[in-house]
Amino acid sequence: SSLPLCPPLPGSFNGGLSSLPAHELGAAAIREVLRRAGLAPEEVSEVILGQVLTAGAGQNPVRQASVAAGIPYSVPAWSCQMICGSGLKAVCLAAQSILMGDSSVVVAGGMESMSKAPHVIHMRAGVRMGEASLQDTIILDGLTDAFYQYHMGITAENVAKKWQVSRGEQDQLAVQSQNRAEAAQKAGYFTKEIVPVLVPSKKGRCEWIMRADFKEKICSLPWLL
Repeated sequence: SSLPLCPPLPGSFNGGLSSLPAHELGAAAIREVLRRAGLAPEEVSEVILGQVLTAGAGQNPVRQASVAAGIPYSVPAWSCQMICGSGLKAVCLAAQSILMGDSSVVVAGGMESMSKAPHVIHMRAGVRMGEASLQDTIILDGLTDAFYQYHMGITAENVAKKWQVSRGEQDQLAVQSQNRAEAAQKAGYFTKEIVPVLVPSKKGRCEWIMRADFKEKICSLPWLL
Protein backbone atom coordinates (compact mmCIF):
# COMPACT_ATOMS: atom_id res chain seq x y z
CA SER A 1 0.00 0.00 0.00
CA SER A 2 1.10 3.57 -0.66
CA LEU A 3 0.98 5.88 2.34
CA PRO A 4 0.60 9.56 1.39
CA LEU A 5 2.17 11.85 3.96
CA CYS A 6 0.08 13.90 6.33
CA PRO A 7 1.45 17.45 6.28
CA PRO A 8 2.88 18.80 9.53
CA LEU A 9 1.27 21.80 11.18
CA PRO A 10 1.28 24.35 8.35
CA GLY A 11 3.75 27.18 8.78
CA SER A 12 4.39 30.50 7.10
CA PHE A 13 7.59 31.79 5.52
CA ASN A 14 10.07 32.51 8.33
CA GLY A 15 7.29 31.68 10.78
CA GLY A 16 6.90 29.30 13.68
CA LEU A 17 8.45 26.30 11.92
CA SER A 18 11.30 28.18 10.25
CA SER A 19 13.93 26.73 12.57
CA LEU A 20 13.22 23.19 11.38
CA PRO A 21 14.82 21.84 8.19
CA ALA A 22 12.65 20.02 5.67
CA HIS A 23 13.84 16.57 6.71
CA GLU A 24 12.67 17.11 10.30
CA LEU A 25 9.23 18.15 9.07
CA GLY A 26 9.22 15.12 6.78
CA ALA A 27 10.23 12.83 9.64
CA ALA A 28 7.39 14.14 11.82
CA ALA A 29 4.88 13.40 9.07
CA ILE A 30 6.33 9.93 8.41
CA ARG A 31 6.22 8.95 12.08
CA GLU A 32 2.60 10.03 12.39
CA VAL A 33 1.38 8.43 9.17
CA LEU A 34 2.94 5.10 10.21
CA ARG A 35 1.34 5.38 13.65
CA ARG A 36 -2.08 6.05 12.17
CA ALA A 37 -1.70 3.19 9.70
CA GLY A 38 -0.67 0.81 12.47
CA LEU A 39 2.60 -0.03 10.73
CA ALA A 40 6.05 -0.52 12.18
CA PRO A 41 8.93 1.36 10.51
CA GLU A 42 10.46 -2.01 9.65
CA GLU A 43 7.49 -2.81 7.40
CA VAL A 44 8.28 0.04 4.99
CA SER A 45 9.79 -1.06 1.67
CA GLU A 46 10.70 2.34 0.26
CA VAL A 47 10.40 6.08 0.91
CA ILE A 48 9.86 8.54 -1.98
CA LEU A 49 9.39 12.25 -1.30
CA GLY A 50 9.26 15.24 -3.58
CA GLN A 51 11.41 18.24 -2.70
CA VAL A 52 12.33 21.26 -4.80
CA LEU A 53 14.65 23.31 -2.59
CA THR A 54 17.48 20.96 -1.65
CA ALA A 55 20.42 23.39 -1.74
CA GLY A 56 22.27 23.23 1.57
CA ALA A 57 19.99 20.50 2.90
CA GLY A 58 22.72 17.88 3.06
CA GLN A 59 23.13 14.60 1.24
CA ASN A 60 19.83 12.88 0.33
CA PRO A 61 17.39 14.81 2.59
CA VAL A 62 14.72 12.14 2.08
CA ARG A 63 16.99 9.53 3.59
CA GLN A 64 17.60 11.90 6.50
CA ALA A 65 13.84 12.12 7.03
CA SER A 66 13.39 8.37 6.69
CA VAL A 67 16.08 7.52 9.24
CA ALA A 68 14.91 10.25 11.64
CA ALA A 69 11.44 8.68 11.51
CA GLY A 70 12.87 5.36 12.68
CA ILE A 71 12.86 3.56 9.34
CA PRO A 72 15.86 1.21 9.04
CA TYR A 73 18.97 2.25 7.11
CA SER A 74 18.40 -0.73 4.82
CA VAL A 75 15.22 0.81 3.39
CA PRO A 76 15.90 2.87 0.22
CA ALA A 77 14.83 6.50 0.38
CA TRP A 78 15.06 8.98 -2.47
CA SER A 79 13.59 12.18 -3.86
CA CYS A 80 11.99 13.30 -7.10
CA GLN A 81 11.86 16.85 -8.43
CA MET A 82 9.09 18.09 -10.72
CA ILE A 83 8.66 21.55 -9.23
CA CYS A 84 5.10 22.00 -7.88
CA GLY A 85 4.17 18.48 -8.95
CA SER A 86 7.00 16.83 -6.99
CA GLY A 87 4.92 15.46 -4.11
CA LEU A 88 2.16 14.16 -6.37
CA LYS A 89 4.73 12.58 -8.68
CA ALA A 90 6.25 10.82 -5.66
CA VAL A 91 2.87 9.25 -4.90
CA CYS A 92 2.55 8.14 -8.55
CA LEU A 93 6.01 6.57 -8.42
CA ALA A 94 5.08 4.78 -5.20
CA ALA A 95 1.98 3.33 -6.85
CA GLN A 96 4.06 2.17 -9.81
CA SER A 97 6.58 0.50 -7.51
CA ILE A 98 3.80 -1.41 -5.78
CA LEU A 99 2.02 -2.37 -9.01
CA MET A 100 5.27 -3.70 -10.44
CA GLY A 101 5.85 -5.80 -7.35
CA ASP A 102 9.04 -4.01 -6.34
CA SER A 103 7.58 -2.77 -3.04
CA SER A 104 4.75 -3.62 -0.68
CA VAL A 105 4.58 -0.53 1.56
CA VAL A 106 5.83 2.84 0.28
CA VAL A 107 5.78 6.14 2.14
CA ALA A 108 5.28 8.90 -0.42
CA GLY A 109 4.60 12.62 -0.43
CA GLY A 110 6.61 15.80 -0.23
CA MET A 111 8.54 18.01 2.15
CA GLU A 112 9.84 21.55 1.88
CA SER A 113 11.23 24.45 3.88
CA MET A 114 11.46 27.73 2.01
CA SER A 115 12.67 29.35 5.22
CA LYS A 116 15.80 27.19 5.15
CA ALA A 117 16.61 27.78 1.47
CA PRO A 118 20.01 29.51 1.35
CA HIS A 119 21.43 32.33 -0.71
CA VAL A 120 24.35 31.16 -2.84
CA ILE A 121 27.29 32.57 -4.74
CA HIS A 122 29.57 30.85 -7.23
CA MET A 123 33.13 31.35 -6.00
CA ARG A 124 34.74 28.13 -7.17
CA ALA A 125 37.14 29.95 -9.49
CA GLY A 126 37.22 33.21 -7.57
CA VAL A 127 36.25 36.65 -8.87
CA ARG A 128 38.81 38.33 -11.12
CA MET A 129 36.93 41.56 -11.74
CA GLY A 130 33.67 43.22 -10.80
CA GLU A 131 31.09 42.35 -8.22
CA ALA A 132 29.82 38.96 -7.10
CA SER A 133 26.25 38.82 -5.84
CA LEU A 134 24.27 36.30 -3.84
CA GLN A 135 21.36 34.50 -5.47
CA ASP A 136 18.25 33.38 -3.63
CA THR A 137 17.75 29.66 -4.24
CA ILE A 138 14.00 30.05 -3.75
CA ILE A 139 13.97 32.25 -6.83
CA LEU A 140 16.77 30.50 -8.72
CA ASP A 141 15.74 26.87 -8.22
CA GLY A 142 12.05 27.13 -7.42
CA LEU A 143 10.45 30.15 -9.06
CA THR A 144 12.33 30.86 -12.29
CA ASP A 145 11.72 29.08 -15.59
CA ALA A 146 15.07 27.57 -16.59
CA PHE A 147 14.48 28.01 -20.33
CA TYR A 148 13.15 31.56 -20.65
CA GLN A 149 14.15 32.98 -17.24
CA TYR A 150 10.55 33.90 -16.43
CA HIS A 151 9.63 34.33 -12.78
CA MET A 152 6.55 32.26 -11.95
CA GLY A 153 4.76 35.47 -11.05
CA ILE A 154 5.25 36.65 -14.63
CA THR A 155 3.75 33.43 -16.00
CA ALA A 156 0.74 34.02 -13.74
CA GLU A 157 0.40 37.54 -15.16
CA ASN A 158 0.62 36.13 -18.69
CA VAL A 159 -2.15 33.62 -17.97
CA ALA A 160 -4.33 36.30 -16.36
CA LYS A 161 -3.84 38.55 -19.38
CA LYS A 162 -4.58 35.76 -21.87
CA TRP A 163 -7.79 34.72 -20.14
CA GLN A 164 -8.74 38.24 -18.99
CA VAL A 165 -8.80 37.46 -15.28
CA SER A 166 -8.86 40.71 -13.31
CA ARG A 167 -7.09 41.50 -10.04
CA GLY A 168 -10.48 41.90 -8.38
CA GLU A 169 -11.61 38.43 -9.48
CA GLN A 170 -8.39 36.92 -8.16
CA ASP A 171 -8.77 38.71 -4.82
CA GLN A 172 -12.37 37.55 -4.53
CA LEU A 173 -11.36 33.94 -5.16
CA ALA A 174 -8.48 34.21 -2.68
CA VAL A 175 -10.77 35.50 0.08
CA GLN A 176 -13.37 32.83 -0.72
CA SER A 177 -10.69 30.14 -0.53
CA GLN A 178 -9.45 31.43 2.83
CA ASN A 179 -13.01 31.56 4.18
CA ARG A 180 -13.64 27.98 3.14
CA ALA A 181 -10.33 26.77 4.53
CA GLU A 182 -10.90 28.50 7.87
CA ALA A 183 -14.42 27.08 8.12
CA ALA A 184 -13.22 23.59 7.22
CA GLN A 185 -10.49 23.70 9.83
CA LYS A 186 -12.86 24.88 12.55
CA ALA A 187 -15.27 22.09 11.57
CA GLY A 188 -12.50 19.53 12.04
CA TYR A 189 -12.15 18.45 8.41
CA PHE A 190 -8.37 18.88 8.50
CA THR A 191 -7.83 17.10 11.80
CA LYS A 192 -6.70 13.89 10.13
CA GLU A 193 -4.46 15.78 7.73
CA ILE A 194 -2.38 17.77 10.21
CA VAL A 195 0.51 16.53 12.33
CA PRO A 196 1.52 18.67 15.33
CA VAL A 197 5.19 19.60 15.47
CA LEU A 198 6.97 20.58 18.68
CA VAL A 199 9.35 23.51 18.30
CA PRO A 200 11.54 24.35 21.34
CA SER A 201 10.74 27.71 22.97
CA LYS A 202 8.11 28.58 20.40
CA LYS A 203 4.44 29.35 20.81
CA GLY A 204 2.61 28.56 17.64
CA ARG A 205 -0.69 28.38 15.86
CA CYS A 206 -1.74 27.41 12.36
CA GLU A 207 -0.18 30.10 10.19
CA TRP A 208 -1.33 28.74 6.86
CA ILE A 209 -4.96 29.82 6.98
CA MET A 210 -5.45 33.55 7.43
CA ARG A 211 -7.59 34.73 10.31
CA ALA A 212 -10.60 36.87 9.60
CA ASP A 213 -8.83 40.09 10.66
CA PHE A 214 -6.32 39.68 7.82
CA LYS A 215 -8.77 39.07 5.01
CA GLU A 216 -9.69 42.69 4.39
CA LYS A 217 -6.01 43.42 3.76
CA ILE A 218 -5.82 41.16 0.71
CA CYS A 219 -7.33 43.68 -1.68
CA SER A 220 -4.95 46.41 -0.49
CA LEU A 221 -1.78 44.41 -1.11
CA PRO A 222 0.55 46.09 -3.62
CA TRP A 223 1.48 44.51 -6.93
CA LEU A 224 4.55 42.32 -6.57
CA LEU A 225 5.51 42.17 -10.25
